[in-house]
Amino acid sequence: MRRNLFALPAAAVAAALLLAGCGGSSGANGSGSTQTADPGPDTGTITFTGTDNAETYQPVIKAFEAKNPGIKVTYTQIPFDQFNATMQQRLSAKDTGIDVYTVDEPRVSQLAAKGFLTDLSDLDGKVKTSFSAAAYKTNHFRDKLWSLPMWNSTQYLFYNKTALAKAKVTPPAADPQQRWTWEQVEAAGRKSMQAGGTKYGLFMEQPEAYYQLQPLAESLGGGSGVEGADVLTPAIETDGWKKAMQWYGATFASGLSPRGIGGFQTGPVFSNGDVAFFVGGPWDLKIFGSSKIDWGVAPLPYFQGGKPVTPTGSWSLGINPASKQQGMARKFLEFATLDPAGNLATTSTTTIIPANLDAQKQYTPKMDAFSGAKTAGAAAITAYESEHTAVSRPVSVGYIQFEEVLGKAFADIRNGTNPDARLQQATQQLTEAWRSIK
Repeated sequence: MRRNLFALPAAAVAAALLLAGCGGSSGANGSGSTQTADPGPDTGTITFTGTDNAETYQPVIKAFEAKNPGIKVTYTQIPFDQFNATMQQRLSAKDTGIDVYTVDEPRVSQLAAKGFLTDLSDLDGKVKTSFSAAAYKTNHFRDKLWSLPMWNSTQYLFYNKTALAKAKVTPPAADPQQRWTWEQVEAAGRKSMQAGGTKYGLFMEQPEAYYQLQPLAESLGGGSGVEGADVLTPAIETDGWKKAMQWYGATFASGLSPRGIGGFQTGPVFSNGDVAFFVGGPWDLKIFGSSKIDWGVAPLPYFQGGKPVTPTGSWSLGINPASKQQGMARKFLEFATLDPAGNLATTSTTTIIPANLDAQKQYTPKMDAFSGAKTAGAAAITAYESEHTAVSRPVSVGYIQFEEVLGKAFADIRNGTNPDARLQQATQQLTEAWRSIK
């Protein structure tokens, strides 16, 4: 999830929700809001709350209102860095001013456990056939469906064609069957630096985010980092996690990747021609289109001897149990997710992948032309990753603490802290943080 298009891991956001409290409210026993809700009136105005600007959702709201005369949708934007804390406070107070709201998929379990989502399990059959297996799974908690996927995501390897040509390196292919290894990327990146083509060889768009670094450990068989029947046992000291973080820390220690650059500063490192390889998302397919450098796109690499793994997931939509307009809220939620035309409308003003599979079939072919010849192959990569390599972030009521603790650990490893020691410290921190939840 990057920018505020889809809530990718952000330590500040996680910290805000952590400070707001992670337990003790209604529904904390994990049952969620399972009572049959009063559907309320058939006509009127419902509120839709999210983090993106109003222009993002105008197409889907307009299309919905045209199809449902008598129902109006008012959108309310809450700034990204305030969203989770604000929603925590309002949902805890059973604020009826929120009907439908955007839900960050890794947080579904906690929101459901606290009674902040209406049970949508009667839609389970439709959802299972309308979305990918990963999207279907991550919107469940304790065998019940709590939210519906709106958007999806993946990651690509962007490469600087000019720099690789100067280093006499043949660029990676767009074919997923010819996917490069991280070892190949590292070697080619160093050649680019040695040839004077770029200052750096490799850079991640979100260098301290679990969303982007999870595939490194997963590729080496390290797992998601969480295990146990309750998904509240840290598992970040496996061989796969240690090897992945040792490699990752070394990319900064050797100068292959830059330190001291983060947030919205990462993209320009690639678009300005300072790095040979860059790991980014679908939004970059258009953002980099204005760059003066010649570039291409390839599948996300994997470690030699490991398996290809890519991140996935984005925003879903959920209904506030305190809403007095459940029926109208359901109609809008279903239109924006289960209806292919409605789901496609949510992407009209953004460069993000619709979660509905039928909508994806209409959307992904267009991706090859987002930036002309530079984005050739993006459509096939996107379709392949969604079906074969996508792995969701763990579904755990402790995910918020997990994301925050690991974000700080990644930052320290990036800046030179011993990876093994830092993972051990993170394990201790998570064990302590999750003790009260257990």
